[in-house]
Amino acid sequence: MKNNSLRGALALTPIVVLLAVYLAGALLAGDFYRIPISVSFVVAVIYAISLLRGYNFQERIGLFSQGAANPDIMYMVWIFCLAGIFASSAKAMGAVDATVALTLRFVPSAYLPAGIFVAACFVSMAIGTSVGTIVALTPVVTAMATALGCDVAWLVAIVVGGAFFGDNLSFISDTTIAATQSQGCRMKDKFRTNFVLALPAALATLALYLFGEGMEGAVAMTQSAEWFRAVPYLLVIILALVGVNVLVVLLVGIVVTDAIGLMAGDGFTMLSVFESAGEGLSSMCELILVTLFAGGLMNLVRAAGGFEFLTRALTRRIKGRRGAEAVIALLTALTNLCTANNTIAILTMGSIARDLSQRYGVAARKSASLMDTASCVVQGIIPYGAQLLMASGLASVSPVAIIPHLYYPMALGVMVVFAILFNFPRTERTE
Repeated sequence: MKNNSLRGALALTPIVVLLAVYLAGALLAGDFYRIPISVSFVVAVIYAISLLRGYNFQERIGLFSQGAANPDIMYMVWIFCLAGIFASSAKAMGAVDATVALTLRFVPSAYLPAGIFVAACFVSMAIGTSVGTIVALTPVVTAMATALGCDVAWLVAIVVGGAFFGDNLSFISDTTIAATQSQGCRMKDKFRTNFVLALPAALATLALYLFGEGMEGAVAMTQSAEWFRAVPYLLVIILALVGVNVLVVLLVGIVVTDAIGLMAGDGFTMLSVFESAGEGLSSMCELILVTLFAGGLMNLVRAAGGFEFLTRALTRRIKGRRGAEAVIALLTALTNLCTANNTIAILTMGSIARDLSQRYGVAARKSASLMDTASCVVQGIIPYGAQLLMASGLASVSPVAIIPHLYYPMALGVMVVFAILFNFPRTERTE
């Protein structure tokens, strides 16, 4: 048993190596921008491959490749590619500048952070995906920050935080569907339980943007803009709100952007179309590499028994309902830390959480809410998650620079702890 425990703990060390190399290197260099996270992943993957026992070298590479080629990973790669092309094309055509100018003309800068947060919450709630929200809003918010002379990472963090509001609550969010299906509860019941956790966190964050951290250093922007150049972004947001698949939304956005640019003239030619597309793809290269490496690394950790060790270690000494709730949330959070995907974390731990709920009298809607919320908290703050990688890639900032400003995920994490300690919302096991 001691050897099994040692082997299981050792299976998780590639994740420790990943974080240690990235954070230690950045601290030694005194600059997070100088240490590419892709290099940290290469070191961690090499270490994980060397650590794995019971497989020859070719089989270990095969396990890595299976994880990297996971359909969910490939879907994210497609999103990254199209998002890069759309962002670069929109910038070259003038869509970003036009959208920023129109927004700042009607929204006072003092209320801009709160407005961005509310917009991100609304869009994510409507479309049910944090990635889609980040893709739609980050380029515009980045340009706003540059135009106003304020911290880009701070405004981008507002978008990321708001994006997880809907990811956690929306009826069409994949995490909501996974949590409710795995725990056997109705969506409306999970929503009511979840809303009690999410609303206080959102209101506290909104109050901070309204009355706390503001735009004192912002400079006024009086630049005029041609309204029709903002059409691609407006169209992207509308299509997303209607519920169109994010890949289709981005494809339509690219076509409309290029068409408006060609018709408007101003030096935007067919050559510009291909040049901007190439620049957009190039800007996503590291992001794509990190995504592939993350999928492969986590499959190696799984094959080595890391997830089984986590499950055994956390379920061994549960006492009572509160302990079961804490383990459900913690197990989901740690699995999310290992997989860098909140939906996969919920699906992986769903059966274990349901068994614990039935054994210790945890209501199914409470279990589903804790799993969804805990996974979104972790997914919202890890620098190698798809959301932060996407936001940092579109904004050209380090993902680590965004993390200190992620107030909503942090507030949501506090609400999870309170919900377990003080047993709220009160639920009786009737499912």
